Formats: sequence, structure tokens, C-alpha cells
Amino acid sequence: MIEPDEYCRAIESYLCRKNEGHLIRIVGPVFEQVSGWAAQGVPLAVAFRGIDQYCERYYAKGPRRRPVRVEFCEADILSLFDDWRRAVGVGGPAGSAGERGARDSLPSHLDRVIARLTTLRARVSPGFSARIEAAVRELDAARSSAAQARGASRDALLDRLRALDTELLASAREELDDARRLELSTGAAADIAPFAARMTPEARERATSAAFDRLLRDSIGLPALSHEP
Repeated sequence: MIEPDEYCRAIESYLCRKNEGHLIRIVGPVFEQVSGWAAQGVPLAVAFRGIDQYCERYYAKGPRRRPVRVEFCEADILSLFDDWRRAVGVGGPAGSAGERGARDSLPSHLDRVIARLTTLRARVSPGFSARIEAAVRELDAARSSAAQARGASRDALLDRLRALDTELLASAREELDDARRLELSTGAAADIAPFAARMTPEARERATSAAFDRLLRDSIGLPALSHEP
């Protein structure tokens, strides 16, 4: 398990890069705040995504006037951590789901997924790119009726999204060489380590596998196609 000092320095370095070299030291109360993320088991990759998410909104408002401070990113980081815990099967505080706000509508979700898959196509092998292209065509066709889908037709569309998600994730795994697979496996084990002591071996194996998939998604930019109501 990563030590609080090391965790804070990693966050500090990452935020420095996001602030174009402007270093804001993590000390005093902010050190305690960020150390608290480490104590909760927030993986660094999740914290980095939260910082990215906050910075994207900040940059969209226009020219920056001051560097981003890490404490401003906490809501994004903890919301993403909530998602991560649910995805890998690690329990979180009761009621945390309500803090995440409303889900995007199904058409908006499909729009975002299509855009991200289209971007991803240019960065992968021809075989994987062809699979992504087929998925994009299918999603694009489904987009026109998604807003009106109800009952059985909506359930069928959500089931198909889950199936497509599984297929694309399997294709992404096939792209990995041994060195990259080992790197992701090591990272997944480290992410689960804070929770491992209170998990059964079977639960730990499932959680580590899910954490591996999350790291894989993040590393290549593969969006989650599944959409939960």
C-alpha cells in the first residue's frame, strides 16, 4: 500500500503538470485532506481522473486566472471513487450513490460513447479498429430511437449495450502484450490492496479483475458502453 507522503507527492506532481509547471505544495490541512484519500483507498489513477475532470470544466470557462488547487478537485475525485468501488465490487459508505447526481440521458450517453469510440479508432490496431467501427455504426443506428425507447425495447437496448461493452473490452485485452498485461495486473493488485484484508479470496480475485479492466479502459480511452437507469 502506498504511503501517505508518497501518495501526496504523486498528486502534487500530477497537479503541477496540469498547472503547466506551477507547483502548489500539499502541506498542512491539505496534506491531511489528500492523505485521507489515500487512507480511504482512492487509487492514484482515480485521483488523477478527478483532477482531469475538474480541470476540463475549469478550462472550458475561459482563460485561467490562477492555478488549480487540489482541494477544489475533491468532489470529482470522490465521485469517481464511488463509481470505481461499485465497478470493482468494493463496498462504500451507505448513501454515497446519491451524491453523484442524476445520470445522463440515454441519448446523451450514446452521443458521448460514439464520440470517444471514434477518437479511439485512430489509436488502435486495424482489427480492433474494425470492431470499434462496427460498434459505432450500431450505436449510431440505435441513437435515433433511444429517447423514445420504453419498457421491453429499452431493456433490450440496455442489454445490447452491456454485450457490446463486454465484446470491446475483450478485444482490448487481446491487444495487450505480456509486458503491458503485467503492468496493469500489478497496478490492479495495488489498487485493491487497501481492501484486500477484509475480502474473501474469491471476492478479491473478482475485484482485482475488475480493477484491471478499469485500468485498461483508462489507459486506452475505452468508454463504458453500459448505461444504468
